[in-house]
Amino acid sequence: MARTVDPIAHADRREVFLQAAQRLIQVKGYAQLSIQDVLDDVSASKGAFYHYFDNKAALLDGVVSGMVEAAMVSLAPALTDPDRSALAKLEAVFSGLVSFTAERKELILAMMRVWLSDDNVMVREKLRRGVLARMTPLLASIIRQGASEGTFAVTSAESAARVFVSLLMGANEAAVDLFVARQAGTVTFEEAERTLQAFAEAYERILGAPRGSCRFTARPAVLHEWFDGPPPSTEVPSTQGERS
Repeated sequence: MARTVDPIAHADRREVFLQAAQRLIQVKGYAQLSIQDVLDDVSASKGAFYHYFDNKAALLDGVVSGMVEAAMVSLAPALTDPDRSALAKLEAVFSGLVSFTAERKELILAMMRVWLSDDNVMVREKLRRGVLARMTPLLASIIRQGASEGTFAVTSAESAARVFVSLLMGANEAAVDLFVARQAGTVTFEEAERTLQAFAEAYERILGAPRGSCRFTARPAVLHEWFDGPPPSTEVPSTQGERS
């Protein structure tokens, strides 16, 4: 007789492995991480591990998918707020992602090294497809609202959303490359800023939005934090941070 699997217990136990992997990737890096490290952390057997994951790459895939899901959940309240304009919702997407990554900076930095590895091409492609599938409907809804409000001018909200998300992922890849180059001293902060500002201008063109309306996607304070450390300032920081 086949064993009955409790789906909730199965998901909970799988999550234990994923949380352990996430912690260890942040501390050790993915390349140095072994399956045995994960087993030791959760006090589990190899048989238990292989019940949930085929290999170490599948574990990484689960960690990445979990991060995408968590990011989408964190954005949901702002995106479903009926009192926000489309432009305010779009800003909430970017400020929410900024907050999400800032709260996980060490993990994000560790994942950058994973992202750049040629051994993880399949993981990158799966992530790209996953983000496209999750974010395109969300952005299409915002763009549709913006078109009805007269803020955006697009022929098709769905098509514009797909292009927008593809460009957003291109900006993410460019930011990773620029971060690495900045750490190596081969680009200046101003060069990195100009490149990411160019993406902001491209967002506006895709949406048919007013010039300057999407510049929140490349705020100088955020760029300084990631590319140059905190910028010198005599102003008292806002208690709202980058949140809208």
